[in-house]
Amino acid sequence: MDRIAPAPAPGPSGHDHPAPVKPPTPAVSWLPIAAAATTLVLWASAFVAIRHLGHTVPPGALSLGRLVIASVALGVLVLWRARRTAASGAARLRMTRREWALLLLCGVAWFGIYNLALNAAEQRVDAGTAALIVQVGPIIVALLATVFLGEVLTRWLVIGMAVGFVGVAVIAQGSASSSDSDVLGVLLAAVAAITYAIGVLAQKPLLRRLPGLEVTWLACVIGTVVCLPWAWELVDVVRTAPASSLWWILYLGLAPTALAFSTWAYALSRTDAGKMALTTFLVPLLTTLIAWILLSEVPPLLALLGGALCIGGVLLTRLKPRSVASLRG
Repeated sequence: MDRIAPAPAPGPSGHDHPAPVKPPTPAVSWLPIAAAATTLVLWASAFVAIRHLGHTVPPGALSLGRLVIASVALGVLVLWRARRTAASGAARLRMTRREWALLLLCGVAWFGIYNLALNAAEQRVDAGTAALIVQVGPIIVALLATVFLGEVLTRWLVIGMAVGFVGVAVIAQGSASSSDSDVLGVLLAAVAAITYAIGVLAQKPLLRRLPGLEVTWLACVIGTVVCLPWAWELVDVVRTAPASSLWWILYLGLAPTALAFSTWAYALSRTDAGKMALTTFLVPLLTTLIAWILLSEVPPLLALLGGALCIGGVLLTRLKPRSVASLRG
């Protein structure tokens, strides 16, 4: 754990009082950008892996297997870090009741329900449609962050949000296959978008005081518990699935989950939740490019045009004009 003074004892009312907010530590300016880029590439690769496994591995088993592997990998890192902290004599950080509630919400919504809903949705709707619906999540984050996190809604953030979403819509239109879509698949993708937004909004306040690695690990463990009802399904997959499928599940657990969520937490702790969430508009473009390279799926012209719009939208959100609390012209 970080070297932070222990939280004070509960006050007379019996409620926990949070420890002082940890002072910002200096970091190389390019590290958050590199962390965010790592997250986006790995999450994009996850869409390709999920699409590849969709015909052989059920959604529940895939979610549980991925989270179990990630929980073990992150748990080893947390244990190693805890031993270093103990050896240095630094005080252990205690979480408040509010932080435990936010962590539970993040783990259940983002690591549990999101994975189950997205895996099931991709079996019912094409990738373009799924990407379009899930990218409603970052818009929800950007808007609600102004209410719950006190972040400022700027004119360029709104413009970039609109341009980026149009780009995602163009990508979806270019790769859409309406015959593969159904109402339940669309609803499941919508659930994934909403639980993604809930998870980000719950995680951001935690990262103001708590180490990102521990927050990611605990949320991952909570998500694993949510997926335990599919344990026997996972056992059956391990016994009968080909080795290649098991390797893909291992990859999903180690790279897009354990590593990518850790780099996401690092980057999120150093920027606004709204701006950070909107960078995921690049995920559909990266997914298209990875599928082009690995699966020889040549992207249509509309997908490339949409990708250019996504990049432009994300760049617009990074501009820093004067702030506007509301768009009154």
